[in-house]
Amino acid sequence: MLAHRLSRQGISTIAVDTRTRHEIETTHRAGILESGSVDMLVRGGVSDRILRDGYEHHGVELRYGGHGHRIDFTEHVGSSVWLYPQTDVFIDLADARERDGGDVRFGVTDTEVLDPYTERPAIRFIDDAGEEWTVRAKIVVGADGSRSMCRNLIPAETVTRYFHEYPFAWFGILCEAPMSAPELIYAHSDRGFALISQRTDSVQRMYFQCDPNENPDDWSEDRIWSELQARVAGDGFALTTGPVFEKVVLKFRSFVQEPMRHGRLVLAGDAAHTVPPTGAKGLNLALSDVRILSDVLARFLESGDERILATYEPTALRRVWRSQNFSYWMTQMLHLAPGGDPFAVKRQLGELETVTGTRQGQAYLANAYTGWPREEGL
Repeated sequence: MLAHRLSRQGISTIAVDTRTRHEIETTHRAGILESGSVDMLVRGGVSDRILRDGYEHHGVELRYGGHGHRIDFTEHVGSSVWLYPQTDVFIDLADARERDGGDVRFGVTDTEVLDPYTERPAIRFIDDAGEEWTVRAKIVVGADGSRSMCRNLIPAETVTRYFHEYPFAWFGILCEAPMSAPELIYAHSDRGFALISQRTDSVQRMYFQCDPNENPDDWSEDRIWSELQARVAGDGFALTTGPVFEKVVLKFRSFVQEPMRHGRLVLAGDAAHTVPPTGAKGLNLALSDVRILSDVLARFLESGDERILATYEPTALRRVWRSQNFSYWMTQMLHLAPGGDPFAVKRQLGELETVTGTRQGQAYLANAYTGWPREEGL
């Protein structure tokens, strides 16, 4: 996305990825896109396929005590989100780069960043044909994920890393079945959290809270469906079941590295920050970084004023920490802490009642979940 936005301003880029395009576009990933992310794809000239193949959601359900409580996004903030898998976002972007003649190198190896703090940093890599390249640039952007190499190139004495480990994980499945509900269901129960999500009309994604050391092979299909149904039970609601073809345990944590820039090396996305998936902020936060960074880089490259680069981090971090707070809040409100503290459970139910039972609570969740659509600078 960064390469696409820069190219539309006449700025040349080379994007490299250690994975092949086939590997990326065949990796199943869920995806809820905020309205701002959708605008980046559609109005930004990437693709309008999301409007045909995606699913617009005007709300979300919080389920607890055996009953569902719908939060209406449109009523409270006049916005929505879209169910559109990250895999399809990638395909749209890769197609757009190919359509526009962009330089993208998939399947590279032996990547290395050279001279990152000089005015002419470089990347060195071997392409998929075995040829070695060294590319000099004015800026190197490390958008290389949660196992970032670039993150570690920023001098340790300048770095502060903030993180929070969660004592639980998600047991995720993909199954062949029709949708169980028209919108996402976030469920709190005395057995733990569950999320009923979707992928397509015939493939669904669902999760339930589990121990981080859980072995997926220990769970049969019958046991999985029994557990999921128990966590969403009440008022006659029943899941639509089908064959499970993927099982995975997802561990997660909250993480932020500051600074997000040193010299001509800049971090974006998961390289700089990760969030638990409860609030659906990961991809959206990365795209927010890119929106800010593309504008900063265009102004810097036009003027040559290094001070412009320094405006990226504080602007990006406003949304990073706000998203961290929302993701943490959603996570602690819906998951059971190990140990089964009765006070903690009652407190959670009181919090859920406040959110679902007041206009102010519903509006807060709607505003944050859809990406603070009415607030400047976020």
